[in-house]
Amino acid sequence: MYFPSYCSSPSSTSSTSILRACRVRFASTVSSSVNRSFSTPSRTFARNPPSHACSPPSNISYRSSSFSSEFRLVRCSAPRWSYGVDWRSPASLRAQIRTVSPVLDRFERKIATMASEHPFEGILSGLPKPGGGEFGKFYSLPALNDPRIDKLPYSIRILLESAIRNCDNFQVTKEDVEKIIDWENSAPKQVEIPFKPARVLLQDFTGVPAVVDLASMREAIKDLGSNPDKINPLVPVDLVIDHSVQVDVARSENALQANMDLEFKRNKERFAFLRWGSTAFRNMLVIPPGSGIVHQVNLEYLGRVVFNTEGILYPDSVVGTDSHTTMIDGLGVAGWGVGGIEAEAAMLGQPMSMVLPGVVGFKLSGKLREGVTATDLVLTVTQILRKHGVVGKFVEFHGEGMGQLPLADRATIANMAPEYGATMGFFPVDHVTLQYLKLTGRSDETVAMIETYLRANNMFVDYNEPQQERVYSSYLELDLADVEPCVSGPKRPHDQVPLKDMKADWHSCLDKKVGFKGFAVPKEEQEKVVKFSFHGQPAELKHGSVVIAAITSCTNTSNPSVMLGAGLVAKKACELGLEVKPWIKTSLGPGSGVVTKYLLQSGLQKYLNQQGFHIVGYGCTTCIGNSGDLDESVASAIVDNDLVAAAVLSGNRNFEGRVHPLTRANYLASPPLVVAYALAGTVVQSSVLPEMFKSTYEAITKGNQLWNQLSLPSSSIYAWDPDSTYIHKPPYFNGMTMDPPGPRGVKDAYCLLLVGDSITTDHISPAGSIHKDSPAAKYLMERGVDRRDFNSYGSRRGNDEVMARGTFANIRIVNKLLNGEVGPKTIHIPTGEKLYVYDAAMGVKAVIAKSFERIHRSNLVGMGIIPLCFKPGEDADTLGLTGHERYTIDLPTKASDIRPGQDVTVTTDNGKSFTCTLRFDTEEGEELPPNGSFTKVIGLLRKYGNWWLIPSRFDKLLPIKKSILEKSELEANNTVFTKPNFKRVQ
Repeated sequence: MYFPSYCSSPSSTSSTSILRACRVRFASTVSSSVNRSFSTPSRTFARNPPSHACSPPSNISYRSSSFSSEFRLVRCSAPRWSYGVDWRSPASLRAQIRTVSPVLDRFERKIATMASEHPFEGILSGLPKPGGGEFGKFYSLPALNDPRIDKLPYSIRILLESAIRNCDNFQVTKEDVEKIIDWENSAPKQVEIPFKPARVLLQDFTGVPAVVDLASMREAIKDLGSNPDKINPLVPVDLVIDHSVQVDVARSENALQANMDLEFKRNKERFAFLRWGSTAFRNMLVIPPGSGIVHQVNLEYLGRVVFNTEGILYPDSVVGTDSHTTMIDGLGVAGWGVGGIEAEAAMLGQPMSMVLPGVVGFKLSGKLREGVTATDLVLTVTQILRKHGVVGKFVEFHGEGMGQLPLADRATIANMAPEYGATMGFFPVDHVTLQYLKLTGRSDETVAMIETYLRANNMFVDYNEPQQERVYSSYLELDLADVEPCVSGPKRPHDQVPLKDMKADWHSCLDKKVGFKGFAVPKEEQEKVVKFSFHGQPAELKHGSVVIAAITSCTNTSNPSVMLGAGLVAKKACELGLEVKPWIKTSLGPGSGVVTKYLLQSGLQKYLNQQGFHIVGYGCTTCIGNSGDLDESVASAIVDNDLVAAAVLSGNRNFEGRVHPLTRANYLASPPLVVAYALAGTVVQSSVLPEMFKSTYEAITKGNQLWNQLSLPSSSIYAWDPDSTYIHKPPYFNGMTMDPPGPRGVKDAYCLLLVGDSITTDHISPAGSIHKDSPAAKYLMERGVDRRDFNSYGSRRGNDEVMARGTFANIRIVNKLLNGEVGPKTIHIPTGEKLYVYDAAMGVKAVIAKSFERIHRSNLVGMGIIPLCFKPGEDADTLGLTGHERYTIDLPTKASDIRPGQDVTVTTDNGKSFTCTLRFDTEEGEELPPNGSFTKVIGLLRKYGNWWLIPSRFDKLLPIKKSILEKSELEANNTVFTKPNFKRVQ
């Protein structure tokens, strides 16, 4: 996808842009005179000739072309998180940023002068230890003596501390600090602030492309005559390999080992590449496969809560390339998901520009009734917050009910922030947090340091003391006693269904026309029973029959109460002589080895095994779409009889085509309910010990036998294999020159797709299985890859050629240009030929939609694609647009003339003209190179097209717009149309 206004000439095979792409400064680059180029892949998504230059990630406005003193604050000294680098060494820093340009020396001198004059040096205070001495020094918020701070939400105080600590009056200014202190007045104005997270979190689907980029940068720097070893992350990066394991083998005592063997067989090349990266790059910690789900590992092991970096104390904060990074908010650590481009910028030490968010105060009272789970609670909270409208906001939980919520329940609620639309669902640190830190093996000294620091800096909540009233943007309240058992589905996570209404809701879904709550099954077909033979024994299915029952996902498998609850349901079933039908694919994918330990310790795992819930692997499995194949007899019964088969999973995503291509109805439920529905066959802490955590994580970085046997090249430059179908050298550094191109506009562009409501990540860039007839499959087979070795789109994100072919490859996508036909094809305009989207496309230059979710819009801008919104009350229908027109987008010819939210005129070849809002939401003009060449290459799509991260979240809106509860977004070749039914709230 390319930004239309800044294209190279049609004959160009490569385009250039600033080496510090998107103001993402490489460790060796601080001058705007250092440039880089990108060449296009042979196939892209534009109908125009490929052309592109580097673009800045949206929501990341890089305020200078120099480094600040802030970089010295990002190394953790504790052995638990050792990255083996002296982060605060001025000599090391200078060495990393020195390049050939003499301008850099002036920058360096300027930065050194600024760094020596910290504007808030006067509030740098010592933090005494109870027994004498001190833990270190910290920037004291109480020392500012500003009464406004006492009223700030705790989540905003974290932003404030970061701004104060990193203030250099260059990248972060005193004016930025004042904006945050005056949050009550400035947040409604949607002012912009910089934020520097303490660390970055990756999983392997998104981590492989990031390491590919770093490897490519090194080679590019080498080709320019500089030292490639200067390319390293400048903040700690934690990468957990957890998205690759698939449920190939289930209902077997050997399932865990068999699936791991297959995982390594399929992904040996990817894993070897990551292992190389863990040694070739400093500041990068790689957690090997088989260790657990990234967010549970983050919660139980990686989360610091408070950093102590060479005597400087500050709150932990993290951005991650997985939307459910928000799970760490349950631990009192500020964290949220970002696009891959933003994550790379943060890795390389750049401040993120963000709109100062409003904060919704959510008061909890009472306690959950017996039999009501954390899953029931989070589905209820999700529905409440979706109705309220929390797009682009923080949600901060408080109230006396907090004392009744174990940290695992808090983490469950925080995990689903993307589903209820918030940037964060934050739980401030209190005594419950400290108890959890001790439970998970953090040392007493570390916990004491965390508590002492947070109390001293007014960031600790003690519910035993009188609470000062805090100011919030809006207020909500929930009595926990009002929560009742429920599920969510059949196609969206926020469509909550009380358990008592499930039967009626299901029959309603069968009756209704095809939609989010409808399958349009004729009355006479609804009760039909399909009989077939399953490995020699009689079997039967009907509409609503469960064919997949999976205890999976980061949302629930970190929660002992619901995991033990699943075991108790299985135990009761065994005692009653009940058993799950053998044709139902059951699986258990724990979040970490700790879960296995307490299930064994409690004696419940054997009952789960008896019901077919054997452990299949430590990873996302079914929730990310790695559910594996159904038995051929089951698959044939579904396909041949057009059955609406069901999956029940303890996950957080249930969009069409995600869980499995053959399960059209997918319900989110608690682990106990997953077991219960498996038994039904249709949709009509004493065991948790601190030693379990200690023993699990003591050796986590040591890997396992399969990991340790992977080859480990010693070179700091990666040896690319031209025949690899997993790791492909991205083309956007080829032919890099020092001269960026000039701006160009978009003229007479065609439409690629015209789609409707709730187009999600899973439609745009699926992470799951590769269909045998798809362009990606053709590409792989042409290179000798057997169908059984296709693996998944997510696992092949290190190859831009595969991911380009995988865009819009969802088998359930509905493109209105096809007049009702479902599938990943489109009408080639103007020839009228029906083609796969990839075959019809050469590049995407703009998206016109009613609304965008946050990361989606950010990725578009980062890749140089224009995000445009129809004006309120207008859409393709009201404007009489059919998608068969040609479109010209009138943008300013100078980057300096582009402003957030400005009007842009779009004209068509048949005389129509309409105005759209340009969705640059921050001062992105500041991040543009002087000549305006800020587009990004489609090569980035294969990794940052991973819009599966937050498919249900909405983007923050401009001040003139209203919060939208029902979103729609449409991708098109050069334009994108949406036709949603909107519900709006003020």
